[in-house]
Amino acid sequence: MKLSAREAAGYFAKPDPGRTGLLIYGADSMRVALKRQQVLAALLGPGAEEEMRLTRIAASDLRKDSALLSDAVRAQGFFPGPRAAFVEDATDTLAKTVQAAISDWQEGDAQIIVTAGQLNARSALRKLFEGHPNSFAVGIYDDPPSRQEIEATLAGAGLQEIEPQAMTDIQALSRMLDPGDFRQTIEKLGLYKLDDSTAVTSQDVADASPASTEAALDDILNIIAEARTTEIGPIMQRLSAQGIQPVGLCIGATRHFRTLHAAAADPGGPGSGIARVRPPVFGPRRDRMVRQAQSWGMRKLEQALQVLLETDLALRSAGQTAPQMALVERALIRLSMLGRK
Repeated sequence: MKLSAREAAGYFAKPDPGRTGLLIYGADSMRVALKRQQVLAALLGPGAEEEMRLTRIAASDLRKDSALLSDAVRAQGFFPGPRAAFVEDATDTLAKTVQAAISDWQEGDAQIIVTAGQLNARSALRKLFEGHPNSFAVGIYDDPPSRQEIEATLAGAGLQEIEPQAMTDIQALSRMLDPGDFRQTIEKLGLYKLDDSTAVTSQDVADASPASTEAALDDILNIIAEARTTEIGPIMQRLSAQGIQPVGLCIGATRHFRTLHAAAADPGGPGSGIARVRPPVFGPRRDRMVRQAQSWGMRKLEQALQVLLETDLALRSAGQTAPQMALVERALIRLSMLGRK
């Protein structure tokens, strides 16, 4: 049988030990692996590998010896509890081998768990599991996790009390990060809040989040947007020493001011506008950008974008002879002075 995304979320959290098998397939191997880990942990409980209740079979080994899966399904261990035979990275070439094991399966045998890459609708493996009355097939797609999945991940990390704004930030993180990185971030957040009974805040989420690759630009962008002109020179020297390129700095400033402009132009106000931008902005940085958008206003932000556009064209001009970093620094000072008016 085929499970929908909503049905699959519930089944992964509480799988049925009386089922014959489960096929999990998808283009993103990390997403498939995470779902496989979840369902095996829920099905077998702790200590399954140590108690030899889980048999792992590589697809390459199964191709060499087709009896491996059937033997693993029927084998009885010394320890009580549910058992599983897991076949990793299967392809349609193993469909007949898996079909033989499923056909011979009897109640009390190990459940057959198979993972695969992207499979089309004509796939023999998909047809096998979707057509079997006691087995399931689940496709894993590149969709962000649902609220239910996020809450399950938080609960697994021991996080129960979450402020509403912090939950919004966590949902934004789930759309920005790969599934593996998101889970690691939540686990890090759980360790960060260990023995802390207070609710998770936006600041906690920001502290536990991965450092942005553009973090070095944040200081200069905030200095400009907050009209702290006297601080531009020293930080420009530091950025230059760190190898930040003038074009990259101009692009970063343009992206920042476009975000501010989108927030200021929103009919619902800067707060509503910031909530709509992609990639999402969260935590204290969001609050700071809302204040910047309110301070500048849409018209001055349009002027700022015009200055940045002219600077970008000058940097890319074949006839440009002035030092590029000096051009950018002059433009940033103009922006900072504009923010004071």
